[in-house]
Amino acid sequence: MAASDRMLKRYLFASDFDQTLTFNDSGYVLSEIIGVSTEEFKRKIRGMAALNLVQQGAELAYLLLHDPQFRTRIRREHLYEAGKRLRLKENIRLLSEILERGIEGYHFDFYVLSAAPAEVIQSALEGIVPASHIFGTEFVYDGAGAIETIRRAAAGYGKAVILNQLMADLQIGPDHVVYAGDGSSDIHVMLELNAREGLTIAVSETRHVAQIAKRTVLGANALAVLVPILDTIAGWPRMAVREFFESHGFLIQEWDRAQTDWITLRQADSAPLVTEEG
Repeated sequence: MAASDRMLKRYLFASDFDQTLTFNDSGYVLSEIIGVSTEEFKRKIRGMAALNLVQQGAELAYLLLHDPQFRTRIRREHLYEAGKRLRLKENIRLLSEILERGIEGYHFDFYVLSAAPAEVIQSALEGIVPASHIFGTEFVYDGAGAIETIRRAAAGYGKAVILNQLMADLQIGPDHVVYAGDGSSDIHVMLELNAREGLTIAVSETRHVAQIAKRTVLGANALAVLVPILDTIAGWPRMAVREFFESHGFLIQEWDRAQTDWITLRQADSAPLVTEEG
């Protein structure tokens, strides 16, 4: 195969973190660690949203920098602890391995772009995604591990900037980019990729995100995002997609497609059901 042919089949798979690869939000876990109630954290976030005080997705970074309850209590060590406490979606490791190994000639470089603190993501995905493939919000710390200032916020348009730099570094065009996200901080990236023929995948039914993304995938299993990749990029028929999941130990029990693909995966060995809607 010629080098140019290999390049044509190289893709970049970029994913948000909170609520995309996880079930709970970094901010809730950090609040729990320092004794701030979930309701108090929600109240603070709602207040910033109502005032349009910060770019959507950067609320936690703002609290860590400016809110007395967070700024005076949070240390770098707490960010690593929060990462270990986060509940990840199922089979992220297998997803990473499949993307790295390639799917019939399609290779995917797996990166994480998130407004969550970089230390939280690195801790949660340790041994799954290399730290060099993780772009989160970066802080500057003092000698005691307290946050002094922010170096970079990977929220909103900041994600688009990072993604564009990755495409330049990897020499990958936007039409060879897949982006998965769930919330407001993903809108800028999705709009830009949609205009440049990339594939955008929403992993929540949040209206303003699901209406923008080209595909929507819902479920507890990270592997579900492979469904739109297999049938949109690789062009596989449904039977081939089913056989692919079966080869990895899952059965697609349900697949109801409207604007959203609803996928139910069941362990092939008849273990308890794993519901995937993708």
